Amino acid sequence: MEPEVTFNWTNAVTAIHPCYEIDNFQYILTKNPSIICVLLYIFLMLLCVVTICGNLLVIISVSYFQQLHTPTNYLILSLAVADLLVGVIVFPFSMAFSLSSCVYHEGVICKVRSGVDISLSSASILNLCCISIDRYYAVCQPLTYRTKISDRVIVIMILVSWGVSVLIGVSIIIAGLNNEKCEERCLIDVLLENTIGPILTFYLPVLIMLCIYVKIFLVAQKQARSIQNTTCQTTQSGASKTERKATKTLAIVLGVFIICLTPFFLCVTVLPFNNNPVPIPVIETLNWLTLSNSMLNPFIYAFFYSWFRSGFRMIISGKIFQGDFTNSKLC
Repeated sequence: MEPEVTFNWTNAVTAIHPCYEIDNFQYILTKNPSIICVLLYIFLMLLCVVTICGNLLVIISVSYFQQLHTPTNYLILSLAVADLLVGVIVFPFSMAFSLSSCVYHEGVICKVRSGVDISLSSASILNLCCISIDRYYAVCQPLTYRTKISDRVIVIMILVSWGVSVLIGVSIIIAGLNNEKCEERCLIDVLLENTIGPILTFYLPVLIMLCIYVKIFLVAQKQARSIQNTTCQTTQSGASKTERKATKTLAIVLGVFIICLTPFFLCVTVLPFNNNPVPIPVIETLNWLTLSNSMLNPFIYAFFYSWFRSGFRMIISGKIFQGDFTNSKLC
């Protein structure tokens, strides 16, 4: 009986991940990696480097250039910090302790990895929620925007987003550690990871943001028709166009976020109710798809925002080290 279990286990490992092997019934990185394994890790390392560098460009741009010191960009800065931490912490953790290995040997490191991953994902989506609220007031209530979305309000939004995210991550870690005494997965563990967690940290916030952006879209359409019906194009209408463009860009950021994360969360949600388990390679691929979202946001900013492109060029060329360009006009 025991040899049969060992045989099935070894075959399962080989089929699941090309970079892992069995050593004394432990699921560890192989000492003799295959070509596929080497290529896979080169690709993941490049993904990690691009994620870190891209989000560093966003952070430096918003922090350095005075023109980018706006409430919306402070929220973008907070989002970039979350994405940067994904590149610095979650990427290496996920490469060293694959989701595949954690399925079979969920030790303390795997629980910490899961907690940090969920915490940073929650930080990203809560920052996106704050951005959607900012866009709502900018487009739908432009006359009261400056009073309602002040720097103080932005700081509170950022602190609440990160505070709730840390609390969620710590709760996941503590719940995982407390469930070690269970012979099988505890009910609370299943509820937290597969039902309550996804609803509170993904489905509900996404639904709220989609409703906000639909409202913004309807108001923006009404404003556009109103501007077309007037013969005089005022400064206010020009500002309105700028706000709508910013809203469109940030809506694309939200759309990319949803595309990257929805497959994984759907998979996690239906997992306990599915008699035919989802293949681990599929879960692994979907997990890396969610992580890749942290790399995409800086490219979206660079593509749609000319001032971010100008800032990125000045940083990459080293021009900002040759003098004081904090008040430069970014076009």
